[in-house]
Amino acid sequence: MEFLTPPTRIVSLVPSMTESLFDLGFGEAVVGATDYCVHPAGKVSALKKVGGTKNARVEDILALKPELVIASQEENTPATVHALEAAGIQVWLTFPKTVEETLADLRRLADIFQSDRAYLGIDMLEKTVEFARAVAADSERLGVFCPIWRGEQDKQPWYMTCNAETYTSDLLTLFGGDNVFASRQRRYPLEADLKNEAGEAPEGRDTRYPRVGIEEIRAAQPELILLPNEPFAFDQSHLEEIKSLLTETPAVKNDRIRLLDGSLLTWPGTRLGKALEQLPEFFS
Repeated sequence: MEFLTPPTRIVSLVPSMTESLFDLGFGEAVVGATDYCVHPAGKVSALKKVGGTKNARVEDILALKPELVIASQEENTPATVHALEAAGIQVWLTFPKTVEETLADLRRLADIFQSDRAYLGIDMLEKTVEFARAVAADSERLGVFCPIWRGEQDKQPWYMTCNAETYTSDLLTLFGGDNVFASRQRRYPLEADLKNEAGEAPEGRDTRYPRVGIEEIRAAQPELILLPNEPFAFDQSHLEEIKSLLTETPAVKNDRIRLLDGSLLTWPGTRLGKALEQLPEFFS
């Protein structure tokens, strides 16, 4: 992906990258985004919306005549990406699974625009990450359970979480947390997953988001439980539910269950800066 001059027409299909483009000073180049691109508030409302992340309308994207479309391997469908590439559109397919890969994506944006201001901001973000790692190295580590979805099987709740191969898990590590399901692989079908049995061969399916039942969570003995409000909208009722179901875990005994803004955990990009400001209090 090379540009002789910075692109002036970008469509972003990734909410976190839309925010990052504006935060780094490249917002004027963004001409289209998804319905879920809501940050920065007040700046994205005038953009042409091209559908959701999973059902972006290719014809609307092409009508905007973009020089670059930013997509995500995790959020957008292969069909959308292939259709755009077949139409001759340059697509940047992002897939950051660590904090370092997120910083690399931001630096790549700065490279595209050759922006000294953006380089300075990213340098400061990298230094803050280094400081956070140093603080965590001198602190007691906490076993963390962070569900991102809730479902039910036979009237019993189950929770989808993430393993070590995700940005969210790596971010927890940055602040001194140890993801209690870091090594847990997703099984197929759901029944095998909830029993943590071999089940079917994954055959290329994503295994980074296991679904666990109450007994498995109890056995993991988390010391801190974080309940984000997205992608599933965990609220006070879910906090009370988990508190009643996990009474023998250190997290409940020590009253360390917290509701929080889910984008701080799941949005890579410049939102990392907000995570660095707001998440340490949960680990202290």
